[in-house]
Amino acid sequence: MVLLVALGVAASLAGRMGLARQQVVAAVRAVLQLAVVSLVLAAAVQTLWGAFAFWTLMFGVALWTTTGRVSVRDCWPWTAVSLLAGLVPVLLIVFGTGASPFNGITLIALGGIVTGNMMTAHTLAGRRVFGELRESQGEYEAALALGLLRRDAIGLVIDRVVPEALIPNLDQTRTVGLVTLPGAFIGVLLGGGSPLQAGAAQVLVLVAIMAGQACTVAAMAEFVRRGLIVPADLRPKLHV
Repeated sequence: MVLLVALGVAASLAGRMGLARQQVVAAVRAVLQLAVVSLVLAAAVQTLWGAFAFWTLMFGVALWTTTGRVSVRDCWPWTAVSLLAGLVPVLLIVFGTGASPFNGITLIALGGIVTGNMMTAHTLAGRRVFGELRESQGEYEAALALGLLRRDAIGLVIDRVVPEALIPNLDQTRTVGLVTLPGAFIGVLLGGGSPLQAGAAQVLVLVAIMAGQACTVAAMAEFVRRGLIVPADLRPKLHV
């Protein structure tokens, strides 16, 4: 691990990227955080309540991260609803159909994977949508001048870029096994499972993420159209 960190730092220095110090700090933080998390998880997975409490912590961190990344910290209740719009139906289907056993370990594992990917989708959508609104202010004002409602005028600007948040996972799902072997597949293999079991687990995770991200992004986009998730600098421009 020391050699890998050194390699990354050397590349950063050679490429004049200015990230050498951040790479070292990130690596040290990863070691310390995972050490603590491992100890907490050992206790949390013993009961469903403990696992749910730990998942709640993960959800809170995801919510804090994505609201900060797209500058909508004060819109956190609606952002939470957006994330849950993808999380809740996916976990209900996975556990409700018996595709995965419902216990502390699977709740934390699947819940964590899905939560992290809902956070990523929300962040990607927010950055793209809010950037488009800033760049297309004239188009938005023209739509209002033509008599469109605010919701429809915002939709006219953002609807063409909203799907871009789903493309990374869509591409990963389409090329799984041909380009990469993602974490769930490798994890099952390292845990002693067969290649078929690993493949089944990975497909389940990828399809769950794909469905959940679609729900989260759709909910987030609707809240943007209604002026419920909007950065502070855009509110006067959108007359929110």
